[in-house]
Amino acid sequence: MAPTGKALGFYNEDNDWFCNAGLPSDLTIVIDGVNFHLHKFPLLSRCGKIEKLMKETENNNKGTSTITLEDIPGGATSFLSASNFCYGVHIELTPTNIVMVYHVSDYLEMTDEYGDDNLFSKTETYFHKNILTNWKDCMVALQSCETIVTQSDNLQIISKCLNAMSAMVCTDPSLFGWPMMMMYGCLQSPGGSILWNGIDTGARIQTSESEWWFEDVSHLSIVLFKRLIKTLESKGIQPEKLTGAIMYYSGKCLHGLGRWQSGQFSKTKFSAKYDIVDQRVVLEIIVDILPHIKGESFCRFLLGLLRVGLMLGVSDKCQESLERRIGMQLEFATLDGIMIPSYIDSDTLYNTDTVERMINYFITCEEMGFTTLTNVSKLVDSYIAEIASDVNLKPDKIRSLAKSLPESSRSLHDGLYRALDIYFEAHSWLNEKEKEGLCKIIEWEKLSIDACAHASQNDAFMCLMTKITLHIIHWALCMRMSY
Repeated sequence: MAPTGKALGFYNEDNDWFCNAGLPSDLTIVIDGVNFHLHKFPLLSRCGKIEKLMKETENNNKGTSTITLEDIPGGATSFLSASNFCYGVHIELTPTNIVMVYHVSDYLEMTDEYGDDNLFSKTETYFHKNILTNWKDCMVALQSCETIVTQSDNLQIISKCLNAMSAMVCTDPSLFGWPMMMMYGCLQSPGGSILWNGIDTGARIQTSESEWWFEDVSHLSIVLFKRLIKTLESKGIQPEKLTGAIMYYSGKCLHGLGRWQSGQFSKTKFSAKYDIVDQRVVLEIIVDILPHIKGESFCRFLLGLLRVGLMLGVSDKCQESLERRIGMQLEFATLDGIMIPSYIDSDTLYNTDTVERMINYFITCEEMGFTTLTNVSKLVDSYIAEIASDVNLKPDKIRSLAKSLPESSRSLHDGLYRALDIYFEAHSWLNEKEKEGLCKIIEWEKLSIDACAHASQNDAFMCLMTKITLHIIHWALCMRMSY
């Protein structure tokens, strides 16, 4: 009992905690160098672990006993909360402390076997009734698990939070009948308007209703974020929504990715909490959980991931996965997207090997149609023209890139002619034999009359002037016969 007029409680002196019960301590609990001078009865009547340890201690009924607790969740701070409960002092459960109290009550075996309405059952009831029914509180509790994932898994705290959050994401917010709180954003009405003191201001938040959860989950660690995505996937949420969340998360966590994104992702402020190794792990996990979808914005996102991944030195498996995914939808790529610099020691300015592998993956795609093939051939020809001015680019690489697409992909070879013209100008030291070897990639009958006219006056193509002249005559005859 506390002295008359004073509420029962604890006070500390340096590394020692005391209870003002007015009775001499007969039990000392040592946690991480902190000493708790307590009393046997309150703790033994509530804590199964303490009772068991006391039975293992010789002469436990004589004088003061000392017990050292190791690896206790939350350390001395969480034990202080449990001690308060044992002494009948009210402890307030909150979304911030619920996980630690949950863990310490389990660690100390504070079940109803050691006293009715014990701390573990109180905590469990609060967790189910208050935490799992509220998005914001669920997020807070889930983030509290990030440093104790294994222990939280043992109590199924993480899986319960993820399942509850997934249910909320998969449910139309307007069906709840009350506003949806964004933890790191503004208070929203079900329709997406910003609320002020419960009044609809009419102002709109810059996200659609299906994206209200993107910002909140972007604050999770990559491990928990991956598990959330997997849980949502098992619930049957649309792949497009999962992809949107992953793209948003990536923009927040991967440095340098934003400039390759469009819209809201291009202006995202990046987190500084990840070093290069962490960034590499984050990117590899993101690639692993990405749904298999296609589209212009998604292809650009993949190209951005590939650029960052090459800079970070991701695994060969991750790089191959990105190259394959991009190659299978290369028709959505843009020229600036595939202009990937060489980030390793290389004589050339651009990573042509990566682009060539993506083209090869594209060729293996069963959905490749004539229009798609034509568009990709134009993209490849433009790419060759852009890299042609690199003085260190070898003729074999130009030939290899040009031949990577089937002959039927080009109805006109004007793009190849333009690329070779730029290449010859930047590589004036090439001899006639080398030029002639490269010119063999052009089918002259597939040149337009304008390209032929230009080539006929181009000294760089003197070795093929006869073929060009014959082709011009052929064009002229065709035009005359058409009249």
